Amino acid sequence: MEYREVYGMTFSQKRNDTIITKDHITSKVSTKGGAESLTDDIIRDMIVSSICIKYTQSNSVGFAKDGMMVGVGAGQQSRVDCVKLAGRKVCTWYLRQHPKVLALPFKQGTKRQDRVNARVRYIEGDFTPEEKTRWEMQFETVPEPLTQEEKDDFLKSASGVTISSDAFFPFRDSIDHASKIGCSYVVQPGGSVQDEQVTAACDEYGMVMCFTGVRLFHH
Repeated sequence: MEYREVYGMTFSQKRNDTIITKDHITSKVSTKGGAESLTDDIIRDMIVSSICIKYTQSNSVGFAKDGMMVGVGAGQQSRVDCVKLAGRKVCTWYLRQHPKVLALPFKQGTKRQDRVNARVRYIEGDFTPEEKTRWEMQFETVPEPLTQEEKDDFLKSASGVTISSDAFFPFRDSIDHASKIGCSYVVQPGGSVQDEQVTAACDEYGMVMCFTGVRLFHH
């Protein structure tokens, strides 16, 4: 059991001990293609992302790719804001593979975590003058900026990303935004009056969506 005290009153509820399995993923695929369009790798990503958001502060969504989490957005009042927050992290993760990022000419002896931080700031690009001076000192030569056009072009190649939500998507706006960052698969509990609209949005973008029937709120 779990207990919460609110203004001197104690509430109790059964702990969420649901174990997300392949059966949850494949039992109700609402979009075109059905369960047959899900490979073992995709089912794995759907399970991994669902387990992650089960233990993340609601509202929450998570993006997974290749068996790992690549972006989590949590604790927001609006679900689409969770998607946008997590989506920024997905973009940063993907852009770390951009050739210009991989070729940054770090000075000999630059620590690993300093390299990670420098790559992220290079991608974000919103330096203060003082910050940029310190950032440039880490390189043999000052790198050319990574332009927004270069970022947008590279992100067009993103695909195969899975998004999981701890509760239903109430509107299609989350799907619209997820489509911009290579999202191909959606897993959520379902149960919204707008399920048909969200399903139609997934079909428009060629996404595969599964309804698990299991809400994963964590407050």
